[in-house]
Amino acid sequence: MEPTTIAIDLAKRVFQVHFVEHDTGTIHSKVLKRAQLKPFFANRSRCRVVMEACGSAHHWARQLAALGHDVQLIAAQFVRPFVKSNKNDAADAAAIWEAAQRPGMRFVAVKTEDQQAMLALHRMRQQLVRIRVMQVNQLRGLLYEFGVVLPQGRRTAIEAARASIASLADQLPAMLTDSLQDQISRLLVLDEQIQRIEQRITEWRRGDEACRRISEIPGVGLLTATAAVAVIGNAQAFRSGREFAAYLGLVPRQNGSGGKVKLGGISKRGDVYLRTLLIHGARSVISSSRQLPERMRAMLARRPTNVVAVALANKVARTIWALLAYGRTYQPATSTPA
Repeated sequence: MEPTTIAIDLAKRVFQVHFVEHDTGTIHSKVLKRAQLKPFFANRSRCRVVMEACGSAHHWARQLAALGHDVQLIAAQFVRPFVKSNKNDAADAAAIWEAAQRPGMRFVAVKTEDQQAMLALHRMRQQLVRIRVMQVNQLRGLLYEFGVVLPQGRRTAIEAARASIASLADQLPAMLTDSLQDQISRLLVLDEQIQRIEQRITEWRRGDEACRRISEIPGVGLLTATAAVAVIGNAQAFRSGREFAAYLGLVPRQNGSGGKVKLGGISKRGDVYLRTLLIHGARSVISSSRQLPERMRAMLARRPTNVVAVALANKVARTIWALLAYGRTYQPATSTPA
């Protein structure tokens, strides 16, 4: 007999459960407290559990999968159209159950604890980098009010700021110079914290065979390789490399009617962080490689550099999926002389 499909609307303390009995057609909608959720599924036979891919979804997916259930996650954008009336927990759970019945529904791969930990390191590093940029920009603005123009570059600017503060110590109030020195000290602490996180990311890449394989692709460095493996989860969740590129928002947005389809700019859906890393990596390949393929040189001759960079990022994303899905190693294309 087909297993019962049970939809869960996740929350911090209260969970809404929705399912329909196969034999009687009875609709069940009940509320479970956090401590009741795991015992509820532990006492049931194997069933199909469907949840929205939101906060704590991967945690509960691992917990329920350990009990022998088949767990699937649905992106929130695919659940929203099935909310029938006012938005509440019961309506959300019913919408999740309804969306799970669609034959063409796409699901999100459940991430392991190591993959989620790696994504957490990337998020922490990203936040620290943003704070560091803000601190440096504020330092530039404050010193500019006293006639000091800091040079470009973070490290050069910090060294110039330290020298400028020392030279202006007799002209500026002591309370300001002390505060500026404290801000420079905070920047040095941020540098150390970011460096420690990058060291942990580097150690994880050394121990992960998939990261080492995709790191051979031009334009895929430390951050891109580790983020790609952590974001993809299970590469088999995507049917093709194009589907993975579409998930990252690297394919054109379509707008058509009456059989006429117009292609616009990229859709910019999915993971913004990984898409940004891929595009930056593609820009570095274009700017640093002296022997670009003939096809790419032809594209650069007729299209803007950013367009070519996005196209190359799309190709890199497809290559990453192929290497992870089929367990292959990267083989550089042999370029024929022009």
